[in-house]
Amino acid sequence: MIPIYIVDAFADSAFRGNPAAVCLLEKPAGEVWMQQVAAEMNLSETAFVAQTADGYELRWFTPAAEVALCGHATLAAAFALWETGRLQPTEQAAFKTKSGLLTVVKELEGSGGWMKMDFPAEPSSPVQAPEALIQGLGLIPRYTGKNRFDYVVEVDSERTVRELKPDWQLLGSLDGRGVIITAKADNGSHCDFVSRAFFPKLGVNEDPVTGSAHCALAPYWSRRLRKEQLTGYQASARGGIVGTELSGDRVLLSGQAVMVLQGQLAEGAGQ
Repeated sequence: MIPIYIVDAFADSAFRGNPAAVCLLEKPAGEVWMQQVAAEMNLSETAFVAQTADGYELRWFTPAAEVALCGHATLAAAFALWETGRLQPTEQAAFKTKSGLLTVVKELEGSGGWMKMDFPAEPSSPVQAPEALIQGLGLIPRYTGKNRFDYVVEVDSERTVRELKPDWQLLGSLDGRGVIITAKADNGSHCDFVSRAFFPKLGVNEDPVTGSAHCALAPYWSRRLRKEQLTGYQASARGGIVGTELSGDRVLLSGQAVMVLQGQLAEGAGQ
């Protein structure tokens, strides 16, 4: 039987943050089977962690497609390895992925269970907002940019971010993976900026908390606010906090996680 877990990532308590399924494999699996499992789990991401001769291979699938980079499911995968004793708390989790080597470390004792991931920075470059983006969001952005994955859109206020009701069909017609909207946080807030992330093309209309989005948001807001260390809040219904720190062409993403389900795939669901 194949062990599988559900972990709420970027959360300090159950049923918040972003749930990811984590499937721990003894060897790499076939793509068709992994996609079937991800569709069955029907979460924004299912992580497949396969032990290899020199470490771990990590791949991520939404219910509809494989993706090249995912933050919350990487955090969940590392958390599962530590929680199940496959890695010791002092050991680094290192994953070979389609976005290169990604590492995760546990913060010091007494830190509240925070973990830190080393990810590539994915800064956006300014582009003209497509009409489908303007109509899909129902507003004219302050800034529109794009990186290799997503559109990055700054709007006028935190309230606009929180209250936006997108047209999923129009956003799903855009090129690229998805759309990230963001604004400077209100004065007196516990964070520096807020965001939401939409991926209707991948079968995920709104992702609760998106680590990879912060690979674009960190360089954007660090430049705007002139700070290397920032705190982002993704203002979905579940909500979640992501710490960010620029380090050259990398972004260090910090978050917590909670195990909410432990189980096994039945024998008939194996590869």
